[in-house]
Order: sequence, then structure tokens, then C-alpha cells
Amino acid sequence: MGRAGSNKLLHVAKKSKNDEFYTQLSDIESELEHYETQFQGKVVYCNCDDPQVSNFFEYFFQNFKRLGLKKLVASCYKEQTRDLLNQTENERGFYLTYSGEDAEKSKVVSDSVVYFQGDGDFRNHESIELLKQSDIVVTNPPFSLFREYVDQLVEYDKKFLIIGNVNAITYKEIFKLIKDNRAWLGIKLGRGISGFIVPDHYDLYGTEARIDAHQNRIVSPNNCLWLTNLDHSQRHVDINLTNTYVGNEDQYPTYDNYDAINVNKTKDIPYDFNGVVGVPITFLHKFNPDQFELIKFRKGDDEKDLSINGKCPYFRILVRNRRCKSNLSA
Repeated sequence: MGRAGSNKLLHVAKKSKNDEFYTQLSDIESELEHYETQFQGKVVYCNCDDPQVSNFFEYFFQNFKRLGLKKLVASCYKEQTRDLLNQTENERGFYLTYSGEDAEKSKVVSDSVVYFQGDGDFRNHESIELLKQSDIVVTNPPFSLFREYVDQLVEYDKKFLIIGNVNAITYKEIFKLIKDNRAWLGIKLGRGISGFIVPDHYDLYGTEARIDAHQNRIVSPNNCLWLTNLDHSQRHVDINLTNTYVGNEDQYPTYDNYDAINVNKTKDIPYDFNGVVGVPITFLHKFNPDQFELIKFRKGDDEKDLSINGKCPYFRILVRNRRCKSNLSA
């Protein structure tokens, strides 16, 4: 999908609070394979998921025994489904609990559904009670409520693996979690997430929009990420730095309002610079907390956006290389 088309689609979704972007099973599988050993004996909660259509529920249902899960819980907001029994409009949310019994998914769904008294919103006290009983939350939450959603996970001290927009990094609440090493980016980012299934009433904008072999309507915003506090191997790998600052100072301008140099691409960070460096937000996809220290986001000493000769580059994160010899000796 072209940038203009994808941005238009996400803007409309945010403005209307219409967050019907459903994650493809292939994207779930390619991300979850990096965390599988951490699910043994755990209760997994998918709290934005209609088990009839959710690929998150599908993944954990199909892999329940292989992952060694203790329990799988999925809950659904009222507007995502119709009543399972009479197909009339459902004004209540519902949930189901699966404990690994051998049965077809359709039978598990039809036999195990329990209706909430309320609408099933993740902020409802009934949903929160299920959250309290869970160990790990895995889902695609409403992008328009992302801050509030993550705040709740933090409040109840839950492990999580969720999908969000890349711009979530720019939210001060999310950046603080990352800076404090309480959350980080997952494995896949941008084009690494191949697209979302959308309902019939969504326009298929852009050249990468498509209809797949199962007649699913797919859009590919190419600007999404996985946010998690489950550990994975990639965040312990150093970024390979090959550029030098000495002799190339003119390629690294200094900010007007902060004592730091600007770098436009993560790969261009100089390995021999011991000061503060401003890097693009996508740096966090390769961020190793043992290699780099996060200093600050976006603002200079005057609390205005970082600028160079009066012009502001796109949001920058200020970092310092812990591995630099000068820093090690300081």
C-alpha cells in the first residue's frame, strides 16, 4: 500500500474509533515462534478477540499442547459478533475458556461461550477480572485506544505481546516504558508484518492492497510493530557499527538546542563517537540495552523539538553508545 493510502485508512479508523484490523495467521506464527518457550504452563488471554474469527485464538488453540499452555481465554466486544445461538444482534460481549480438551474448534466455541453482563470492553470490570487471572496477553488491540490499553497491562503487571502502529513509539508513556527497559519492540516491524484483514466496507487503498486465496481483503500499512515485554534473542545482539566520526565530522551536524550529533540512519551511527547521538525512531527495532543507553526523546534542552539550522528532522531519539571506549573509561 502506498504511504498516502495507508495513512488515510489508519486516519479514518482512528477518527471513527473503527479498529477492525484483523491480524493474519501467518504474521502471528512468524512472530510467536521467537517466544514459544515462555508459554509453558501459562494462562494466555486474548482480550480483543472473537474466537470465531480471531487468528490469535486460532494459533493458540491449534498449538495449545505444543506450547504447554495451562489455559486459553478469549473475550470479545459486543460489536464484533452476532449472538451465536440465534444470530440476532448481540448487545453483550462474551468470552470462552479452553483448557486443552480434544474437540473441534466450532464445538469448543459453541459449548464454552459465556456472555458478559456488560459489553466486553477490555476496560470493563468483567474483562479486568479475566485479565487478573492471566499470565500473558497476546492480541491486536484497538489502535485508537493503544495508550490506555498498554497502561492497563502495566497497571496489572502483565506480560504481553501486542501489535501497534510504529508511531506508538512517540507516545511519551510508551517511550518511558522502553527507556526504563519495561517494554521493547518485537521481531517484526513495518513490511515484516504482511498486512491486515479488513471488512467489506473498507476501501482497498494502494498498490499493496489485495484479496487473498481465501477471499480475505488485505491492506498493508507497512507501519506497524510488535510491542512486548517478553524477552527475545534479537534485543541482545549488538548493532554492527562501521562508520567513523573522526574525519567525517561534516556528515554529523550538531543540534541547535542539544549537545548531540544527528544520524539519519541507524547503520550510520559512528562507533568512535562517545557523546550523544540523535537516531531515527526505527533504531528501537535493533536496540540492545547492553550496547546503548536511551537518553531522551525528541526534545532539546529548551524542551522544543530538536533542530538543525532552525529546521526539525523527523522525531529523533537521543542515545549514547555504552561500548565506546571513551564511555567505558569515563
